Amino acid sequence: MDYPVGIQTFDDIIKDDFFYVDKTEVVYQLARRKGYYFLSRPRRFGKSLLISTLEAYFRGKKELFKGLKIAELETKWESYPIFHIDLNSENYSNEDALQLVLENYLAKWEEEYGTRPSEKTVSLRFSGIIERAYEKTGKRVVVLIDEYDKPLTSTIDKEELNEEYREQLRAFYGVLKSQDRYIRFAMLTGVTKFSKVSVFSDLNQLDDISLTDDFQAICGITDEELDIYCRKSIEELAKKYKTDYADMREQLRKKYDGYHFVENGVGIYNPYSLILTFQNKKMKDYSIL
Repeated sequence: MDYPVGIQTFDDIIKDDFFYVDKTEVVYQLARRKGYYFLSRPRRFGKSLLISTLEAYFRGKKELFKGLKIAELETKWESYPIFHIDLNSENYSNEDALQLVLENYLAKWEEEYGTRPSEKTVSLRFSGIIERAYEKTGKRVVVLIDEYDKPLTSTIDKEELNEEYREQLRAFYGVLKSQDRYIRFAMLTGVTKFSKVSVFSDLNQLDDISLTDDFQAICGITDEELDIYCRKSIEELAKKYKTDYADMREQLRKKYDGYHFVENGVGIYNPYSLILTFQNKKMKDYSIL
């Protein structure tokens, strides 16, 4: 079995037949809602794959979901204008880094949806793009922001630069509230919640699903999923460690079942650690930093 180490794109995982735990039922339950959502999870926990799966769904890529649970639930596949921002690619060590990242996304979208001379700031440009995308397609847009807090976590020890990034993000994310009438669905992911960033203080319709029963297992791997999707891998690992399936399962549980996002909720295994364990056929402490 091929494991998607370092691969976080749903399209690539499905097309190249990599190992995949089917999360599409819970993704469907989230995506069919209208509104603004936030999910906090540790690094390397599947947040980027979740965003990529949502993007594939909202692009109406029905063919990618063949054989998955969502194919039994969705009867009307629609394509929406999508604005996907991944803030995880930069180290944000200089003051221009965030501005350049945002401008790069905006320039690409303006090629498709146009611009106005009066739109000088990144927030005005983003606002105009959303409005014109709706006018051009007749569809309310989808906004997906992965690792919204990376510029802040990367500069936590640089007070002045960190505050500058807060101000930039405050204006940029504020567009989500001002252009609410044009937005069908918005999803933000990150490692933590920053109370001073206005996306949380001003965007009062944002629904934090990080600690909810319905979405506690939207990322990561549960005990049930481990038995369904990883049985062969566990059997191979048990053979190497000269033990049986039940004992190997218990060893994996003690080693990697360390997350409970809801009180009395299901235990969640870190997917990165499990995938590396199965690929390397070796149990150890794999860093998720």
